[in-house]
Amino acid sequence: MTLVARFSALLLAFSMALPAMAMSLDEAKNALESAKSQGLVGETPSGYLSAVGSDQKSKDIASAINDARREAYKKIAEKHGIAVTKVETVAGQKAVEKTPSGQYIQVDGHWIKK
Repeated sequence: MTLVARFSALLLAFSMALPAMAMSLDEAKNALESAKSQGLVGETPSGYLSAVGSDQKSKDIASAINDARREAYKKIAEKHGIAVTKVETVAGQKAVEKTPSGQYIQVDGHWIKK
C-alpha cells in the first residue's frame, strides 16, 4: 500500500469516527446546569443556547441541546399550525425570563449577567 493510500485510509477512518465523538443529548443535559452556572453557556432570545465563550465543550453542549429544542419547536409549530419562528421567539422570551440571576442572557447581541 502506498503512502498516499495509507493516508487516505487513515483520513477516511478518522472522518467516520468524528460523529461518534459528538456529545450526546444525555451528556449535554447532565452538563447544562453546571455550564450555565459557570457562565459558559447562556440563553438567547432566539430560543436557543449559545456558548458565552469559545471553548469547544460549551459549544458542544449548546449544539446538542439546540438540536433537541429545534425538533421540539418544530413539533409544537406543526401541532398548532404556526411558524417555527413564532415558537422559537416565545420559547426564547420564556427562557430569558426564567434564567436565574448570575447566569448569562443575550440582549441585543451582547452577553449580560442577569
